Amino acid sequence: MFYIWLMIVILLAAVEVMTINLTTIWFVASGIVSLLLSFVTDNFFIQLAVFVILGIVLLITTRPLLSKFFRKNDVRTNADRIIGMKGIVTENISLNNSGEVKVDGKRWTAISNEEFKVDSIVKILEIDGVKLKVGKWED
Repeated sequence: MFYIWLMIVILLAAVEVMTINLTTIWFVASGIVSLLLSFVTDNFFIQLAVFVILGIVLLITTRPLLSKFFRKNDVRTNADRIIGMKGIVTENISLNNSGEVKVDGKRWTAISNEEFKVDSIVKILEIDGVKLKVGKWED
């Protein structure tokens, strides 16, 4: 059983190296524990249960912590930096028709779940392709 667990650990480690998204690292650790457990007991079902249960427990308990630790601050560089900015409506926006908004000196096609008249101030909520989704600006 030692060789089977060794192959599983190597395979999962290779998957982790290729994805670099913390997807299988917990099962690599539980695979190592199961590998060590194979020296103590020959019962495959016990080893498999330890592998699965420990992998899931590690995943649930440590993923949020490690995700925060490895998450880097995203720097908005291009168009996405306007999200959250204030824009001025230059063409009426209605529920079924797109309008136009000027934000950061540029004119964008805009859509919304609300109606906005010319010269209304809106907040940029998101970018959907080449259109802005806008909402009511609240001070």
